Amino acid sequence: MPTDASSPIPPALDQLREQPDVGPSEVPGLLELAQVPDPLDPRGVRHALAVVLALTACAVLAGATSLLAVGEWIADAPPHVLERLGVRPDPVLPRRLVPSEATVRRLLARIDGDALDREVGSWLADRRPAGSGLRGLSVDGKSLRGAAKARGRKIHLLAAVEHTAGLVLAQLDVGEKTGETGRFQPLLDHVADLAGMVVTSDALHTQREHAGYLLGRRAHYIAIVKGNQKKLRKQLKSLPWKDIPLQGRTRGTGHGRAEIRRIKVATVNNLLFPGARQAVQIKRRRTNRKTGKTGITTIYAVTSLTAEQATPGQLAQLIRDHWKIEALHHVRDTTFAEDASQLRTGNAPRAMATWRNLAVLRSA
Repeated sequence: MPTDASSPIPPALDQLREQPDVGPSEVPGLLELAQVPDPLDPRGVRHALAVVLALTACAVLAGATSLLAVGEWIADAPPHVLERLGVRPDPVLPRRLVPSEATVRRLLARIDGDALDREVGSWLADRRPAGSGLRGLSVDGKSLRGAAKARGRKIHLLAAVEHTAGLVLAQLDVGEKTGETGRFQPLLDHVADLAGMVVTSDALHTQREHAGYLLGRRAHYIAIVKGNQKKLRKQLKSLPWKDIPLQGRTRGTGHGRAEIRRIKVATVNNLLFPGARQAVQIKRRRTNRKTGKTGITTIYAVTSLTAEQATPGQLAQLIRDHWKIEALHHVRDTTFAEDASQLRTGNAPRAMATWRNLAVLRSA
C-alpha cells in the first residue's frame, strides 16, 4: 500500500528521485543498478532485474519489514509509480505486470550480495554532504539474529558508516569461516575516496596491519587500545598522564545515565603502533540516574592525526561519533524489526539489510 501522507517515512519515489542540484551524468541512478548481475535464467524472464530491485527498495522505504509486506506493497502500488519504475504494461489487460512475492523472494535469495552492496554504497557515497574539516568513518559489525533463529546460516555484516549523515558506504558479509578482522581491508577497498578520512573502530580492529593499510590509502585512524594489544596498552598507561593538563570536559545524558567525559592528549613518536602520532586518555564517569551508582572507566586510544591536524575536542567528538553506527543498528532492529525477521533464504536476509540501510538514511 502506498505510504500515507502522514507517515514519518517519505513516499518511496521522493526518496529515489535524483536531487535537483545533481545532473544525471554526475551520479549513477539507484534504479539502474547496472553492475549487479542477474542471477536468474534469462529464458522466460518477465521482469527486469533493476525493476524488481527498485520495487523492493521502494517497498522497504515505504515501511515494509518482510518479503510478504514487500509483495503486498508491489501488488497495491499505483499505476503511476509502476510506470516510473519501468514496470511493463500487460499486453492484454489494462494493468502492468508486477512481480509476485515468490519472484522477489527467488531473486533476492540468489542475488550477489557484494555487488548489490557495492552499487548502493556507491550511490550513497555520491550523496555525501560537502563540507570541510575532519570526516569520520565508523567500521563495526552486526549479526542478523533472526536468520540464525530460523535455523539459517549465521549472517554477520561488517559495515562502514560515514559519521555526519549516517551513510553506509560499504557492507560485507563476514562469513562463517572468517572473522571481522579478516574483512576489514576488503570492506574499505569498496570505499573509493578514503584519503583524508578518519576511520574509527572498536578495539577488535586495533591491528598493526589495519593501520598500515589505512596509512597506505592516505587515511587516518583512531584506534581504541585494550587487552588485545597488551604491550601497547602498557606503554600508554605508563605515560605521565598526571603531568598532562586536562584538555577537554563534556557532559551528556542518555540511556538512563549521566556521563562526564574528560580527555587528555599527548604527542608521541615512539609508540608500538604504525603511524601513531598522538596518545589519548579518556576518563568516563557514569552515574545511573535511577540507582545513583557511579563508575569510572579509563579508555586509551592512539591516532595517526597530529596535534596540528586535530584538537583534543575534535578527537573526543570523533570517538563519540563512532557509536552513531549503533544508532543505525538500533533503528534497523526497532523500526524495521530486523532481529525479529526470520527470513533465511539464501542471500535474501542480506539484501533486505542493504535496503534497510538506505531506508534508515532517507527516513532520518
